[in-house]
Amino acid sequence: MDSKGKGKATDATSAAAADQDLLPWVEKYRPVTLDDLVSHKDITSTIQNFIDKNRLPHLLFYGPPGTGKTSTILAMARKIYGAQFRNSVLELNASDERGIDVVREQIKSFASTKSVFGAKAGFKLIVLDEADAMTQAAQGALRRVIEQYTKNVRFCIICNYVNKIIPAIQSRCTRFRFNPLEPDQVESRLQHVIESEHCNITPGGKEALLKLSRGDMRRALNVLQACHAASDHIDETAVYNCTGNPHPEDIEAVLKSMMQDEFTTAFNTIVALKTAKGIALADMISGVYDLLASIKLPPKSRIYLLDHLADTEHRLSTGGSEKLQLTALLGAVKIAVELSQA
Repeated sequence: MDSKGKGKATDATSAAAADQDLLPWVEKYRPVTLDDLVSHKDITSTIQNFIDKNRLPHLLFYGPPGTGKTSTILAMARKIYGAQFRNSVLELNASDERGIDVVREQIKSFASTKSVFGAKAGFKLIVLDEADAMTQAAQGALRRVIEQYTKNVRFCIICNYVNKIIPAIQSRCTRFRFNPLEPDQVESRLQHVIESEHCNITPGGKEALLKLSRGDMRRALNVLQACHAASDHIDETAVYNCTGNPHPEDIEAVLKSMMQDEFTTAFNTIVALKTAKGIALADMISGVYDLLASIKLPPKSRIYLLDHLADTEHRLSTGGSEKLQLTALLGAVKIAVELSQA
């Protein structure tokens, strides 16, 4: 290769590296192979057996966000089709394209032709993400397409709530439940990203990140990237400030005031804290849930308080007044304290 050719190759490599740097870390560090996945080894090993025997069924992946559903199917596609997998895979986000026309047009036209690049597999792959947002009519049409084109196509249907998928589709798929990731699984992947991106994060910052992610790898990486962009030093306070979640110390102050202060004093203290810190009552309730695990309360008081927290959360989600719900919650805490002293 002449010097001009080398220059072009170098420029192309530099451009590719620059493109990688611009990617969100969720995409930049998305697992490429099934072996790269940090969790759900029982699921990946089962899928690996399907691929090895060339007996892949229609798949239904369900579970909370950020648990590896999309990464698993994309790694599987690379395993089946190799570098040209994009030519044999149709990806659709059903929350954006949720009507019957999508099934009739895009899916049906893709499903009706045989795969060229996936000749060894003998079928193409259609990935329907967030399928629980599809209308009932679209799901009914999809059921018929699945039946009609099984020789040419395998479907992978991904959703958060499996109960929103009609039984006729569920019965045609092999179902896999993706549970939230364990903290050590999230931590191992985070540590790899932290080292690769040279993030200056304290142990307290990492612990806060793991706590707030709640087993959601996508959320953990997004928060880490945001904190890294906002601050050269990522500690516990930086993580909470970046996410907008109330700091545990503020939640402790709220709960202490609720349990110990007179009703009016406690109400005014909490309102002042909410205003000064910009804390929403819904976020405060989530923090109280976490804090209750470390507070000694009689079972009767704990159950009473948890029930009222859930009720308050529900009323807020349906448009309830924050002021009224705070008053009701404060009253419930006072009753729970009385029950514990009885």
